[in-house]
Amino acid sequence: MNPITSFSPGGANALPIYHLWMVAIAICGLIFLLVTGLIVYSLMKYRWREGEPDPEQVPGQHTVEMIWTAIPFGIVILLFVLTVKTMGVSDPAPAPKPDLIVIGHQWWWEARYPGTGVVAANEIHIPTGVELSVELDSADVLHEFWVARLARKMTTVPGHPNHIWIEADEPGTYLGSCSEFCGTEHAWMRFIVVAQPKAEFEAWEKAQLLASTEPAAADAQQGEQIFMQMSCVNCHNIAGTPAHAHVGPDLTHLASRRQIGAGLMYNTPADLKLWLRNPQAAKPGVEMPNFEFTEDQLTALTDYLETLR
Repeated sequence: MNPITSFSPGGANALPIYHLWMVAIAICGLIFLLVTGLIVYSLMKYRWREGEPDPEQVPGQHTVEMIWTAIPFGIVILLFVLTVKTMGVSDPAPAPKPDLIVIGHQWWWEARYPGTGVVAANEIHIPTGVELSVELDSADVLHEFWVARLARKMTTVPGHPNHIWIEADEPGTYLGSCSEFCGTEHAWMRFIVVAQPKAEFEAWEKAQLLASTEPAAADAQQGEQIFMQMSCVNCHNIAGTPAHAHVGPDLTHLASRRQIGAGLMYNTPADLKLWLRNPQAAKPGVEMPNFEFTEDQLTALTDYLETLR
């Protein structure tokens, strides 16, 4: 995985925010240089010298006081006007129906595509060059959805959906995170947005609609039996199997994702096995319990989950 981590905006919705940020940085930089320059000038001009009297003390100057009050006031007004303008440009009114629904959970993200019925977790795919209307909701507490290079941040409120627009100009992997403290594992509530050319996105979406198939290998078959016999089926959905719960992430296409644990680990067989061995040790506070699997069970279960592509 090669996430795009530069500060430049990756879409039209993030561009006005970037411009506002640059203006604010420029103003702060000028103030810093002015204040630093005045301090250095004062230190040099009024430094103590042997035999010289103390500099003359000026009790007050109305003109100077008015200037140093008017300038900050003008800067605040300028930033306020630019911020209001940026908000209007980067966050237009929502569409009648969302293209994408994102739900925050402690501590992972669920992505639903209403048009097709696709459900994903912690990995959101979008077509490049298309502005998408995103509805944001929460299943438990306040979270905050933020993909810095693609859109503004927005709080997800239980029972009160919010809205943003998101668009990526270029294909790539964009990092996202929860930026509202939401509990023990807030720091590991991350996700990625994978922007793809339209044809690739449509192929991904089509693949996500397929149900899982019966595993061929004996170890994987044993792993499927373990999954169905344990309480895994009470939390997860795997299309094409008796597992139809929607408490935890949908696992129908788990093996096709790049991460597990909401950005905690790469999705490799070794890391997946490490996660299954003791989720509480890997991510303290996560709702998935430690089943205390034996090594043979861990191997079989990992082999099964690796077939879910």
